[in-house]
Amino acid sequence: MYKEVDFENFLKFNFDLLIDVRSPKEYKLAHIKSAQNYYALNDNEFEEIGTLYKKNKGLAKAKGASYICKNMSEHINKIYQNYKIGSLVGIYCARGGKRSKAIALILAELGYRVVRLEGGYKAYRSYVSEFFTKDLNIEFLCLCGNTASGKSDLIQTLDNALNLEKLANHQGSSFGKIYGEQPSQKAFEDELFYFLKDYTHKTCFIEAESRQIGNLTIPLNLYNSMQKAKKIWCECDTNLRIQRVLKNYTPMDKKVFYQCVEKISPYISKDFKMKLCQNYEENNLELCVKMLFEYYDKVYKKPVKIDYFINSSNLNEAKKHLMSLNS
Repeated sequence: MYKEVDFENFLKFNFDLLIDVRSPKEYKLAHIKSAQNYYALNDNEFEEIGTLYKKNKGLAKAKGASYICKNMSEHINKIYQNYKIGSLVGIYCARGGKRSKAIALILAELGYRVVRLEGGYKAYRSYVSEFFTKDLNIEFLCLCGNTASGKSDLIQTLDNALNLEKLANHQGSSFGKIYGEQPSQKAFEDELFYFLKDYTHKTCFIEAESRQIGNLTIPLNLYNSMQKAKKIWCECDTNLRIQRVLKNYTPMDKKVFYQCVEKISPYISKDFKMKLCQNYEENNLELCVKMLFEYYDKVYKKPVKIDYFINSSNLNEAKKHLMSLNS
């Protein structure tokens, strides 16, 4: 079996294997959720064929085909070992062109049931972009509170919750890049799309965020839904907040610390900055955190209307309280 469908129909299939045939570099930047990368052309081959195509289309096609055959000779063995003949295979490339068609036909000839995405990843991205222009039919409950008041910890324990900071790989503040590189904007949106499109719970807990999380931007329809959501204020003991920061943020590389301080420098006095850095150099980390609380607690805008208050000093009790709001 071999067929080509648009993305709306592509979504309806429960594939045994979803293949992204683009180059590893394209795949790493962003890909459809659960897709595996069995590339038609590797990074160097893709660049070479693209350059050659501008000069000699016929030669580029011939050379590209030879590369695809070479690569498929390796891929076929791996696919066959893990997916028996007759398995349902979805496949796509960048624009639904020759790369996906070549591999789709080979697999179909072997006896796999193959469904190719018309328009490729580009068509998928158009569908996702359109999705983020529509209102979301989800009732959000937004956790608000000062830095380290336990919002993120609570979100992680709840089944019906969207963990934006986890998807963005960032803690949300100027000091929030502690887990390494963030995903691309497309990859971030892809994860959000797959979470939101089939969401079945009545409500969804979410942490209050600015629209920007590090280098990533929350899609406008989701951000608007967060602004309209009922607000839950989390109040936590200051000492517990300090210990939470020390647990999550230390040790922090010295270079990273000073880079983060520079980000907030326009908003603090020279004297404040000097004392903050001095405490850091003397390893007075608790004092550093207290000073940063002074800054962030003033900057953080408390919602005008708060629907519920909870004490988040005891996370287990706070979770029970949240679940009672959800019932």
